[in-house]
Amino acid sequence: MRPSKHHARGTRGLLGALLTALAALAALLTVAPAAHADTTICEQYGSTTIQDRYVVQNNRWGTGDTQCITVTDSGFRLTQADGSVPTNGAPKSYPSVFNGCHYTNCSPGTRLPARLGTISTAPTSISYSYVSNAVYDAAYDIWLDPTPRTDGVNRTEIMVWFNKVGSIQPVGSQVGTATVAGRTWQVWSGNNGSNDVLSFVAPSAITSWSFDVMDFVRQAVSRGLAQDSWYLTSVQAGFEPWQNGAGLAVNSFSSTVETGSGGSGTPAACKVAYATNVWQGGFTADVTVTNTGSSPVSDWKLAFALPTGQRITSAWGAGVTPSAGAVTASGLFYNAQIAPGGQVTFGFQGSYAGTFAKPAGFSLNGTACTTG
Repeated sequence: MRPSKHHARGTRGLLGALLTALAALAALLTVAPAAHADTTICEQYGSTTIQDRYVVQNNRWGTGDTQCITVTDSGFRLTQADGSVPTNGAPKSYPSVFNGCHYTNCSPGTRLPARLGTISTAPTSISYSYVSNAVYDAAYDIWLDPTPRTDGVNRTEIMVWFNKVGSIQPVGSQVGTATVAGRTWQVWSGNNGSNDVLSFVAPSAITSWSFDVMDFVRQAVSRGLAQDSWYLTSVQAGFEPWQNGAGLAVNSFSSTVETGSGGSGTPAACKVAYATNVWQGGFTADVTVTNTGSSPVSDWKLAFALPTGQRITSAWGAGVTPSAGAVTASGLFYNAQIAPGGQVTFGFQGSYAGTFAKPAGFSLNGTACTTG
């Protein structure tokens, strides 16, 4: 018996619907990557990689008590953080995620170590989750060394404290305040017996932020704690717990390094002339930057610190930010490159309180300049 036309039409419809559903399922399986199970690490110095770009490390170096981290696709969280250490000493660990090299462990595809004078920008971003039942800081570790070493302790450590809970403080003593990357920080300086430490402490907690690592590196250069011929070896972000710490998390992290600001890989060489016209409570400054090197300097950035009480009200020939403290002047579209032996000039008007003074020094794309 042959099926009726109605029955045959219904069968073909069901088959078509089934084939369509199977095709959609196949497409879904092709486009959507398989979910990755979180990885738990309890080994003292255990580590793994995420996104084929970064290393996540447990790094329990200051205690024998158990510490475990659960590594996600985008960061990690502390799931166990037993024990405590005195708050007037070193922390018990630094669980963290990093780009670069740390004790011979290098992240996949990293451009680090890189000579400071050849780095044009090093953008990074972070998102943290905090807890209140622990003593800790949430901080970046930025490591600098005279050599491109990938093992051991570097010469200078820059710490950027996003948050601190409890009676803890950075290495050394507070030496002042500074405005860096548009934020105001307490500045601490000291030595922990192995390396110099320059720390920037936020006055209130920062949960997420995007910034340029080189803004803080230039601070180290301007304070004599690094030179343009040195190397950036790693950019790390995590936590230093003293007591407990379970629940702390890095939700997301990114770090890249762009090189080539000094022309064909040659560190910039520069001279700065700073001419002023000063009256009661106000002043103008005309700044001339000369490239004394043999290679062009592209996307130039001149960093300097305005003395206390000075504030910029307007500028020309460059973008100058922020208006006070540690400022950076950046070239505009028509003068972004300085040829070998060439010059670029910009200026600004400002106000001041107290006694007028000129900036103590200048650095061009991370390179200290002579003045005259």
